[in-house]
Amino acid sequence: MDGNGRWAQRRALPRTAGHRAAETTVIDIIEAARAAGVEWLSLYAFSTENWNRPGTEVDYLMRLVRRVVRKHAPLLLARGIRCRFLGAADPRIPRELAQDFDDLATLTADNQGMTLTVAFDHGGRRDIVEAAKSLIRNGTPADDVTERVFADHLPFPDTPDVDLVIRTSGEQRISNFMLWQVAYAEWVFPEVLWPDFRASDFLTCLHTYQRRDRRFGGVPPQTNGDPS
Repeated sequence: MDGNGRWAQRRALPRTAGHRAAETTVIDIIEAARAAGVEWLSLYAFSTENWNRPGTEVDYLMRLVRRVVRKHAPLLLARGIRCRFLGAADPRIPRELAQDFDDLATLTADNQGMTLTVAFDHGGRRDIVEAAKSLIRNGTPADDVTERVFADHLPFPDTPDVDLVIRTSGEQRISNFMLWQVAYAEWVFPEVLWPDFRASDFLTCLHTYQRRDRRFGGVPPQTNGDPS
């Protein structure tokens, strides 16, 4: 969800105004994904590297996220959305916010609709390192470590591999996001800034994905003996 700061800058507003405007987009995209039949939606809200931002901006983000979680918890519950938080391990996260995360996850744990994963204080490299440590602590023999066994030690191992990554604002970087799970993801980079991103833009990205030929390293299917 990229472009909040530039959205504010273009309007001669503080960066915090861009983060505040992003709330509308978050809810709009959650609703659009659910209506489109998306079963797993992940939102990258705050990375392990985002702690390097100015303290005043980080503090504002913590307060904003807490308000958004509390405000929209009833909607998420009513929509049958299961909510989970990927990361959220740093002790710098305010205790009240961490509790709100836990409360929302518990509140929606039995929901059978879309699973919404909010990556907050998330880093793909950290997840891989922690999975390796878990294998070592368990005494898993090296020859027993397969991709499936390794993945079982990642956070939320029931999460399927990522099919589509949408990065708004035209930036074209992975930024340490779910590095294991995005190995064969399709990517789209809409130019629109996140606060201006709407359901129609999201559906355009889905249609782009649907037109992709996903080969997973293979070759095109054969038709009458000739490549299609």
